[in-house]
Amino acid sequence: MRGSRRDDAEFTEFVSQQSDRLYRSAYLLTTSPHAAEDLLQTTLAKMFAGWRRLRTTDDPVAYSHRILINAFLSERRLRRSSELPVAELPEQHSGTAAPSADVADRVTLMAALAELAPMDRAVVVLRYWHDLSVATTAADLHLTESAVKNRTGRALHRLRELLSDDTDLTRSTP
Repeated sequence: MRGSRRDDAEFTEFVSQQSDRLYRSAYLLTTSPHAAEDLLQTTLAKMFAGWRRLRTTDDPVAYSHRILINAFLSERRLRRSSELPVAELPEQHSGTAAPSADVADRVTLMAALAELAPMDRAVVVLRYWHDLSVATTAADLHLTESAVKNRTGRALHRLRELLSDDTDLTRSTP
């Protein structure tokens, strides 16, 4: 029983330190705050189930990101989601000021990311958000390095096409 409490405490500490980073990755992958929360919850549940093995790995943070990516890709393959995305949100009459340009840029970028295929989106997130090498990205996604390079090139080209109307974002796209 004592070992179990220690495991729970270690897991709780790990989650408190890493959950924000995992959520940001989930948000970039899913492009939706609600889907990101669901993906994070799935990831944390899988991590908790295998915590004794996970905590002894060389890099539990990298392993947790692998669990997140695999859960994301698995969900996309299964196409279980019954949610129907809409192109535009209903108007909200809140009397607040217009969003800043930075927020608008993020919304535009998230919409463009949502247009990418799930595996292409995963490659872009791992390579440019997490700044992982081609080799590490390939290992995490179970792809060859050349497949990662091809997907990266294709995804960046597609992002540039999608963002071509907004010159500020296309200059800052990796």
